[in-house]
Amino acid sequence: MHAEHDHHRLPPGRPATPAPGPRVKPARTTSAEVLVTAPSMLWLLLLFCVPTLIVFAITFKPADLYGGIGPGWTLQTLRSLSNPNYPTIIWRTIWISFVATAICLALSVPMAYHLARVTPRWRQLLLLLTIVPFWTSFLIRIFAWKALLHPEGLFKQALVFLHLVRPDASLLYNAEAVLLVSVYTYLPFAILPIYAAAEKFDFGLIEAALDLGATRLQAFFKVFLPGIQRGLLNAFLMVFIPSLGSYVIPDVVGGPNAEMIGNKIAQRVFVDRNLPHASGLAAFLTVAVLLPMLIMIIHQTRAEKQPPTMREVA
Repeated sequence: MHAEHDHHRLPPGRPATPAPGPRVKPARTTSAEVLVTAPSMLWLLLLFCVPTLIVFAITFKPADLYGGIGPGWTLQTLRSLSNPNYPTIIWRTIWISFVATAICLALSVPMAYHLARVTPRWRQLLLLLTIVPFWTSFLIRIFAWKALLHPEGLFKQALVFLHLVRPDASLLYNAEAVLLVSVYTYLPFAILPIYAAAEKFDFGLIEAALDLGATRLQAFFKVFLPGIQRGLLNAFLMVFIPSLGSYVIPDVVGGPNAEMIGNKIAQRVFVDRNLPHASGLAAFLTVAVLLPMLIMIIHQTRAEKQPPTMREVA
């Protein structure tokens, strides 16, 4: 008995290897789940997938003289997208959208952090102030900014009084005005998803990091931000995608010197009456939006399938 017991005893200093647990079988999709998700999938198929395919198909159709779609197929629309003015407009659209998204995220993360830590009374008040702009018409808010940025507007006069701008400076009809109004418009769309993720975050992890010697700034960047990365990704998409297709903001406060792709699409539809050309621009914008989303989804899927490292398990 003793010999058999000593035979199974591990040598000193060697850690015990845990017995492998039972394999967890992936959950099977039931018919009830399929029935619940079917209306949403059907709605998405009819109102997103099918119109997108139609737009891509119209891109390869010729335009007729009456503003419609001609018979046959052609690559002329794709060749016309090589217009030398388009690279400037595309670059302006990308940098305005990206900078507006970055500013919204930079402003939203501290706001969401504070919302998740304050008392419920203050949290309700701050959330109310965050969603108050949604109670006003989008167009009214844009035209209000046009009045503020007008040479005789209150905002312009205040900046002149503080000697921050010259009296002859123009705050309207430039890319900076589009960027300012875009940040104002899309900021709530960044605050809400980041707050939803921060509310579920375990702030005890930050206290543990402080106990282990990290500063508050290190704990914020190395513990809090990785813990809400799903909210950051959602906020990025919620701001970046509408910014890419923005039409009203550059049209009202940007003018011809701050045109974006959305303005060119509207011009091709309502002024030039060239639906294939407008569809080509819309297809290009759709690819520009879906490609980064697809890359992010693939990256997240691979990261979730990878087994955790020993440090993560510890």
